[in-house]
Amino acid sequence: MSREVHVQFCERAGVRFPCATHLVVLARYISPQLRGWIEGKLEGWLGLQINGEKTRVLNLRQIGQSLDFLGYTFRNDRDRYGRPQRYWNLEPSRKAMARERETLRQLINARQSHTPLPELIERVNQHLRGWANFFGLGFPRKSFGALNHFVRYRLGRHLQRRSQRGWRRRPGVSWYAHLEHLGLKAL
Repeated sequence: MSREVHVQFCERAGVRFPCATHLVVLARYISPQLRGWIEGKLEGWLGLQINGEKTRVLNLRQIGQSLDFLGYTFRNDRDRYGRPQRYWNLEPSRKAMARERETLRQLINARQSHTPLPELIERVNQHLRGWANFFGLGFPRKSFGALNHFVRYRLGRHLQRRSQRGWRRRPGVSWYAHLEHLGLKAL
C-alpha cells in the first residue's frame, strides 16, 4: 500500500495528524540560512508548526553536551584509549535504564515465587533479548553490564526469598555460574 493511499484513507476517516513532536536535525554547522530553510520546509511545505519554546540548537562537540532522543543519549566522547580524537557515542539514556530496571522489578518480584525458576529465567531472557535488540546500537557495554548485575542481584534475592529456610548455593559455585547453569543469558 503506498503512502498516499494510507494518508487518503486516514483523512477520509476523519483522523488528523498532530504536529511532529520530536525532530532531530544533525549538521556540522547551523547557519541562519540552513535554519531558515529547515523552518520553511517544516512550516510551509509540510504544514507543521514549530514550537519556539521547545526548539533548541545544541553544539554536541562541546564537552558535557548530550542529546536524549528515542531512549538513547547521543554524545561526542573522548577516545577510550587516551588518543586525541573524539567519537560519537550512542547509549541507552538514564530514563530508559530506569524504565528497564522497573520492568525487571515487575518480572522478578515476590508474586513470582510460585513460578518455576527455569520458566522465570526464560521470561527474563526473552524480555532482555528484545530490549538488547533495540538498544544494541552504539556502545552499550556499560549499560548492558549494569543490567546484567541488576538481574543477577534480583534473581539471587528471589531465590533467597522463595524458601522459609533461605536458599544457599553450592559451595565453590558463584551466583554468576549458578544462574548461568540455570539458563540466564548475559547481555
